[in-house]
Amino acid sequence: MRTVGLIVEYNPFHNGHLYHLQQSRKITQADAVVAVMSGHFLQRGEPALLDKWSRTQMALEGGCDLVIELPVAYATQAAEWFAYGAVSLLEATGVVDSFCFGTENGELDPLLLASDIIAEEPPAFKALLKQQLQTGISYPSAYSSAITSYLAELGHASASAFPFALPNHTLGLHYLLARNRLQAKMEPFTIAREKAQYNQATATDSQIASATAIRKLLLEQQSLEDVRAYVPETTLNILQQEWSVGRCPISWEPFTNALLQAIITRTPQDLAELHEITEGLEYRIRGVLPTLPSRSFDDLLGALKTKRYTRTKLQRSLLAILLGHRKQDFTADKLASGVEYIRVLGFSEKGKLLLRRMRNSARLPVLHSAARAPQPYRYLELDTQASGVYMLGVPGHASAASMFRDFTERPVTAGANYT
Repeated sequence: MRTVGLIVEYNPFHNGHLYHLQQSRKITQADAVVAVMSGHFLQRGEPALLDKWSRTQMALEGGCDLVIELPVAYATQAAEWFAYGAVSLLEATGVVDSFCFGTENGELDPLLLASDIIAEEPPAFKALLKQQLQTGISYPSAYSSAITSYLAELGHASASAFPFALPNHTLGLHYLLARNRLQAKMEPFTIAREKAQYNQATATDSQIASATAIRKLLLEQQSLEDVRAYVPETTLNILQQEWSVGRCPISWEPFTNALLQAIITRTPQDLAELHEITEGLEYRIRGVLPTLPSRSFDDLLGALKTKRYTRTKLQRSLLAILLGHRKQDFTADKLASGVEYIRVLGFSEKGKLLLRRMRNSARLPVLHSAARAPQPYRYLELDTQASGVYMLGVPGHASAASMFRDFTERPVTAGANYT
């Protein structure tokens, strides 16, 4: 059974995701789809709109056959480690033959060339990157500029003109870098995004909008009718169900008091020991609190934002404070050692067959529940903690038991009546 891997957040699963899934299956001639999906907190340092089990149901109803969780230790990282964690998990299943990601223009060759050249980060490339960072621009911008300059120096004029700075190209490049560094055998493919670009905040098409635009509609308009045209019926049904019991839409705001408490009860020195807190950011965070017009997350973020600190960087930093993520758990050595387990969130009938194959092919233990881990895994512990914190911010998950769903929840099955 030929299988393609997808790296996703599905926040929420929409028509553009459905197109990507269908095209990925088509161009790879795959019989089955495995999705590595972020859990309750996402790459841009945000809480997911819905919990990971309802998003798993969306994925299965949309055509995925097996959904496995990308641990929060990787899911909330910048492109390099986000990609590394996801690609390593797909490779560790032993059943994924290829993986397919979206790009702005559908070109793969310049990304492959760049990934081959800078996989080991040659000294000349590192020097260019350092130069760019000294100008005060953000790391993603500096990285893409260094790649462009390095390829031009090597005489790859065509590749150096490629827009590496575009968000999906940045992610795609890091997927390929991870594949090289892991010596993974999966074949890479890409398809062009259609009609809505990554982070596009407004809907400009009658059927396809970015997840950013859809979340904005849900959070600002507080109406499901505004997104009906942009999501499959199965997604709309799950949104309606979760909405009706107060479990969506979730944003940063319900977590603001807990975040402020976590900041107030830590000294600047304590904050400096947390992941993503760099370059004196701990003093800036503590310093702006008395100036805030309200205890609003947006007010806090607005007060912190500078040219150097992007919204995403700041959200990741604040999330690290909320979750108590320490630098010592996120060293390059620890992240490079990879995930120690494969956490199953859901599967279809075809996914059952994949799981049977994985009994022999998987390079890591396959977990259907955090309660069944054969030994303590630090990143699994961070996942269960993140789930508990997330549930504290969801009004529809009022019971104390909801904080421990990672230990009690069974994997979601396709076609099930999710509750």
